[in-house]
Amino acid sequence: MRYYPNPARGLDIARVNRAIEEAFAEHARGNVQMPPKLYITFEKGDFRTMPGYIPSLGIAGVKIVNVHPHNPERGLPTVMALTVVLDVQTGLPVAILNATDLTDLRTGAAGAVAAKYLAPRRTVKLGLVGSGRQARAQLMAIRRELDVREVLVWSRNRDKAEKFCDEMGREICRAEELDVVCDCDVLVTTTPSREPLVKDRWISGGTHINAIGADAPGKQELEPAILQRATVYVDDPAQAIHSGEVNVPIRRGLFAPGRIAGTLGEVVIGRKGRKSPDEITLFDSTGLAIQDLAIAAIASATADSVELPFP
Repeated sequence: MRYYPNPARGLDIARVNRAIEEAFAEHARGNVQMPPKLYITFEKGDFRTMPGYIPSLGIAGVKIVNVHPHNPERGLPTVMALTVVLDVQTGLPVAILNATDLTDLRTGAAGAVAAKYLAPRRTVKLGLVGSGRQARAQLMAIRRELDVREVLVWSRNRDKAEKFCDEMGREICRAEELDVVCDCDVLVTTTPSREPLVKDRWISGGTHINAIGADAPGKQELEPAILQRATVYVDDPAQAIHSGEVNVPIRRGLFAPGRIAGTLGEVVIGRKGRKSPDEITLFDSTGLAIQDLAIAAIASATADSVELPFP
């Protein structure tokens, strides 16, 4: 069995985007096995187990991932993860990967794939609600798919938004108030909020939204009225209804599961898609095990590893 301590190092983002795009396509074709993720909740966070199997890649395994929003106060990442890859023929564990950075990359890639297919135009102004690790991952991945001419960033801590722009490049990036950030072509929300941050009146026709932060029951970043106006696509319906951006509006009777327009995979294979330049589209991302396996396949083929005897 091989252990990969730094498997994200040196990965080509464009290659990751393509691998995640194909994983979504395989999901839409019905060619994967992937039960919904399971949650164990704590007082200040949770952890999830995410099993899956992609026959076309010959890879199966499970990711264990935590989400603890207060971790940055302790100098720790909000999200940390470990992926175990199994031999399909024998069940023998063949690899363990530190999947913390891989999780950032594969989530960023999902947002990039959604923006590639659902953005109203190829040259865009990008709005980021949140300025943490996932905001960086989304920006880096989306820039491989679209011509991002301007980036507007909001954070509860203005200094963090300013630091983000210092790191990403002041020539295109600036910190702004939340309503200004929402006046964009592609809006990405990456916060752990449990109360709506983005107001319906701030969203103009034609906007595409990547709703990334709501990944557990009770989380939401968008005013429910936005969902009523938007064409909503999800990564996986069962997971989205349980823990995506739609979970709170559904529980409160403000959005019906039947209004989900389809999955991102269906958009990728051409079964669904944007109908007009003025349509508001929304991708509700919860994170899929097949994304983790797709990026694990790339990483384990290119990254350095050490031998761990097993059994």
